[in-house]
Amino acid sequence: MTQKELEKYLWGAATQLRGTIDAGDYKQYIFPLLFFKRICDVWDEEYQQAVTDSGGDEDYLALVQKNFHFQVPPNAHWNQVRETTIHVGMALQDAMHAIEAANPATLYGIFGDASWTNKNRLSDETLLNLIEHYSKHQLNMSNISDDKLGNAYEYLIKEFADDSGHTAAEFYTNRTVVKLMTMIMDPKPGESVYDPTCGSGGLLLNCALHLKEEGKEYRTLKLYGQEINLITSAIARMNMFMHGIEEFSIVRGDTLANPAFLENDRLKKFNVILANPPYSIKAWDQASFANDPYGRNIWGVPPQGCADYAFEQHIQQSLNIENGRSISLWPHGILFRNAEAEMRKNMILEDSVECVIGLGPNLFYNSPMEACLLITKTKKEASKKGKILFINAVKEVRQEKTMGFLTDQHIKKIFEAYQRFKSQKHFAALVDSKTVLSNDGNMNISLYVQPEKENQAEILPFEEVYKNWESSSKTLKTAMKKLFETIEK
Repeated sequence: MTQKELEKYLWGAATQLRGTIDAGDYKQYIFPLLFFKRICDVWDEEYQQAVTDSGGDEDYLALVQKNFHFQVPPNAHWNQVRETTIHVGMALQDAMHAIEAANPATLYGIFGDASWTNKNRLSDETLLNLIEHYSKHQLNMSNISDDKLGNAYEYLIKEFADDSGHTAAEFYTNRTVVKLMTMIMDPKPGESVYDPTCGSGGLLLNCALHLKEEGKEYRTLKLYGQEINLITSAIARMNMFMHGIEEFSIVRGDTLANPAFLENDRLKKFNVILANPPYSIKAWDQASFANDPYGRNIWGVPPQGCADYAFEQHIQQSLNIENGRSISLWPHGILFRNAEAEMRKNMILEDSVECVIGLGPNLFYNSPMEACLLITKTKKEASKKGKILFINAVKEVRQEKTMGFLTDQHIKKIFEAYQRFKSQKHFAALVDSKTVLSNDGNMNISLYVQPEKENQAEILPFEEVYKNWESSSKTLKTAMKKLFETIEK
């Protein structure tokens, strides 16, 4: 299959659910079903290869099966479920649980907690139709490579985001922004990369794919992520496997309440952190953060109605002291809200802010607000110390329906401005930290980068406008009089 044919085939399963369940719930059924099929087809492929290699030797087959990508118990294979005609949801659920149990180190809980046995939501007929749809093609390695299937999986994630409305932002970050964020962070082979609110894993995954595209060793990259939503964290893990990435750790949990990655009872340190945290959440434990056992309140305690700087402080405290760097996607309000002024000032005094990039509207799913990127480092280069680069790229965005996106030209312009780290008329300003502090820590980009004035028609006083109108009226009357005189002659 071509990439387009594969995408159409995979999306075809989702279209069968229309009118049966809410579009926002498609993902909790379609992704596990797709992953189940992939696991079984790859197992079949590996088994046939082992039969060929061994000439059918049973002892050899039993030994080599232990080295397959995943273990698939005989009673949990796709083909066994396909033969079921009643209580199909129960058969699917049992098979998925059996595969999880057979692969505890890698697949525990990966199929999520969808209610497969609720026939009011998914009848036997609907499930049989889904199974038959996926049974049309073999999803093994020789038929569909990791790259092709991974791209199709990402396509599905975006389609579900487009289709699901209010739930989209939970698991999808605008991929054009992800590309820019990855380029700026420039992860190196062997480094550790962390996303504290990883959603479907797009930011982490893109770091590995970025190295792969550059022909560098991407398999030594250590990927870590935490995600509070169960099905979304499962989708992130499946996303990694679908792309052929097996060295990662994605944990379900609340990053602020229970950070998952610790070393010696302290936060684990990472070389690179990329994040698109949930913005302005109100349901968080402010009181516990005020006495945080991990020392994350380094700049202060955020207001109860907005946990943005709780996440940002978690990010900063999770960075490697020697070469840690972070980039996080936020609404512009994080740059200038009065309630967070003291925390901003403390952050600037620490000299951890390297760059602030203002992006255009509609880059957040289902929200027209403008976005910004906040970039920090634990140890800035000598030439950057005491300075912050502000980039006003609000106009560098293209609108498509209700979503905005960055073109390759937009990304190139922004990235090159970041790399130059110099002032650029109407686009970038390199500002002393002291100047920002004198503005009470206000990092509103418009304070430092003056936008180019658009050409406007000259506005004349009313008296002059009236005189011009009166004069032109006389001219018109004279011309009309001459025209009629000519006609009469």
